[in-house]
Amino acid sequence: MDASSSASASPSEPAATSSALNLLDGRITGCRACPRLVEWREEVARTKRAAFADRTYWGRPVPGFGPPDARLLIVGLAPAAHGGNRTGRMFTGDRSGDVLYQALYDLGLASQPTSVAADDGLELYGVRVTSPVHCAPPDNKPTPGERDTCRPWLVRELRLLRPTLRSVVVLGAFGWQAALPAFAEAGWSVPRPRPPFAHGARLPLDDPGGDGVDVFGCFHVSQRNTFTGRLTPQMLRDVLRTAAGTAGTGR
Repeated sequence: MDASSSASASPSEPAATSSALNLLDGRITGCRACPRLVEWREEVARTKRAAFADRTYWGRPVPGFGPPDARLLIVGLAPAAHGGNRTGRMFTGDRSGDVLYQALYDLGLASQPTSVAADDGLELYGVRVTSPVHCAPPDNKPTPGERDTCRPWLVRELRLLRPTLRSVVVLGAFGWQAALPAFAEAGWSVPRPRPPFAHGARLPLDDPGGDGVDVFGCFHVSQRNTFTGRLTPQMLRDVLRTAAGTAGTGR
């Protein structure tokens, strides 16, 4: 399949995209390009948190999660040390995920309001979740170099989603700074200078080869933001609802 093709997908395209995404996800999980991140994620998986001492940690890069024909993409920051790095699925097994998936469920975009394990039966409807950095970083802070090293994975994912993708919600300033160059490399027209991140920001990106996408900014669903009230469940739902409506998915 030509990943730069327009939105009019033939019946064979979703299957082709699914196969290509599965291949991409498998390659991501085997990546060892960033020594600091490899050492950290594996050390966390060995030592574990006391509450999860009897669990087997994933301890590898965490790929995206969601259907291959997603119309809405959610871009986070990186897996949490004892969340995605433990469970192997984005925003799964941590409090950030509790907030995000509850909001998606409230809007009819998820089959259940919780995400506790990779095999818990959760399905996303028309939504895919990914991140610009696929390994858990120390202190939840990837370096700019690690962000740039990981960018080709996001570029490839964007190209594969291109036939159906219509809206993107980027969680936090780091994700915003990482996502816009990836969109440019994937073929969308990103203005220069690049617009700064802001909660509620909306940035339409033209696609010379077909339909464009609208990129929305939203404060990250981190505990720091949700516990202090900087991001409330209503604020998150409002951004997701607008993005879903633009994408033509959800209710």
